[in-house]
This record gives sequence, C-alpha cells and structure tokens, in this order.
Amino acid sequence: MGENVTFQSNGGQTNGYLATPRTAKGAGVIVIQEWWGLVDHIKDVCDRFAAEGFVALAPDLYHGQIAKSPDDAGKMMMALRVDDAEKDLQGAINYLLTHAATASSKVGTVGFCMGGALSLYAASKNENVGACVVFYGGHPNVKPDLPNLKSPVLGIYGERDRSVSPAVVHELESKLKELGKSFEYHIYPGADHAFFNDMRPEVYNAEAAADAWTRTVNFLRHNLSA
Repeated sequence: MGENVTFQSNGGQTNGYLATPRTAKGAGVIVIQEWWGLVDHIKDVCDRFAAEGFVALAPDLYHGQIAKSPDDAGKMMMALRVDDAEKDLQGAINYLLTHAATASSKVGTVGFCMGGALSLYAASKNENVGACVVFYGGHPNVKPDLPNLKSPVLGIYGERDRSVSPAVVHELESKLKELGKSFEYHIYPGADHAFFNDMRPEVYNAEAAADAWTRTVNFLRHNLSA
C-alpha cells in the first residue's frame, strides 16, 4: 500500500514511508518511529492508517540506519539531535499538507516510545499539528514546550512500563492540567512498554493494542478537519 518518498527538510532531503488511501483523500498523520528506526512495524502502522482513510507519512529520523539490538537502539536514540529531528518532522508536516491526497488543514502526530516524546515535542513546536497521540513516549533529551502546545493530546500507556511509569504519566497530566491543555489518557492494566508492537511477542498485548488503536483512530478523526 505504501511507498518510499523523499521530501525537503533541514536544508536537504529526508526519506520516509508514505501510505495513502486507495479511493479518496484523507486527513494527514505523521507516524514517528520507535528507537529502532524506520522498521517494518512502523511502515505497517502507516498502512493501517491508510486502510482507515488517513494519509500517513513516517519520516526516517535515522536517515537509513536501523538498530539491530537494544544496545544499538539506545545508542542511536541518544545520538539523535533533537533540533535536527524537529526540522525533519517539520519538513514531513509541510510535505504532507501539500500532498494531493491530504484533505485536512492540519495533521496529526502519532509516535511510539522515543517517537511518542517527539510527537508531543512536534505538537508543541508546530501549529499545523491539530491532534497529538503519544504511545508511552519518553526520551531524556526531549523537552516539549508545553505552554506553547495548541493541540489536544491522547496518551497511551502500560501499567507495567518501567521507563514511562504511571507516576510519570500523572506528572505529565498535572503539568498539562495546570496549563489548561487538553489531555486524555489511558493506562492499560498489565501492559508493558511497547505493548502495541505486534512484532515483539515478548511485550505485545493484543487486547490492549486493539483498544488503543480504536481510541487513536477515533481521536484523530474527531480532531482533524478534512
């Protein structure tokens, strides 16, 4: 369903994976990778969004590199320059908004793990983001500009997540509530970090993933005008 594309970003070009609906235009969604890179799971998420009627683009923030182990992934995540990633995301947003298949005036951002933190970061930096979804997002170097956040946020988390624990979620909730921002979230009982990734059977939780997907699609449809 999807294809590899190239778009202008950060004074150069960035690659990405684009999936479009088969028969009509749709709202745009930026899908932001986990710490592994632009792997098949992220491409599959784009295809799933396209099947739901969205135009989905996953920018390659590692520029061709794929992590082969958790150790590699951790090193690549920490080496990622946040300002460069934000410029890549801005380029992806601009590309999506001008694409012939995109019908929405703003885009949604959906990110997983590292990408979840970047989803919130991009939404706080770019007024063209009309809806933000954070799947268990965390990165020690990513500091979203929460006072500048304009879009509503949906948070998806696992109860057994040790890196983005329920305590971390409640701290974020408190900050966003104090700022008067729109934040709804769901913490899935018994679910681990990365429970949505069906290519990682050691953590995948089918029931929680299915519910999270339904919530995500409904949230994006509600908040993105086409």
